[in-house]
Amino acid sequence: MKKIVFILSVLSAPFFFSQKKAAPKTEPKKENISTDTKAVLQLNKNELAVYNGNFLKFISALKASDRKGMEALLAERAKKMVTDVVFQKLAADIDTGKAFEIIKSGNKPFIDGSSYPMIQYKYADDKSAEPVKIITAVFEKDGKIMGIKPYKTVK
Repeated sequence: MKKIVFILSVLSAPFFFSQKKAAPKTEPKKENISTDTKAVLQLNKNELAVYNGNFLKFISALKASDRKGMEALLAERAKKMVTDVVFQKLAADIDTGKAFEIIKSGNKPFIDGSSYPMIQYKYADDKSAEPVKIITAVFEKDGKIMGIKPYKTVK
């Protein structure tokens, strides 16, 4: 009988000492960004003026097909990747005869965790609630253009 009690106690011991697995704790979703955070995401007036000025200079050089003028406004990383084909595609996709209007500015995050200043433009004559064509320009901190991406919104 002692042997049976001993065997049962040895076999039941793991059940008494086992621990319950705790459920992972999750943080509640943040639905709204506070107004303080929105202010940080916006570019200040001085930065906006520098970046917008460089973009408009680039568009003027694109309109005149001035390759040297465009390259002077590009960042070193962009100069390595941009070819004549890219400039021709930009000239075809962007209507340089129209005026541009800023619709959004802020910082664009990248996969590596860094973020760069960004401005989104629409054509000034586009009065719709959602613009049909949007042009996004990403800049380095010194004002040089890292990239320009025109695209059409799909409804």
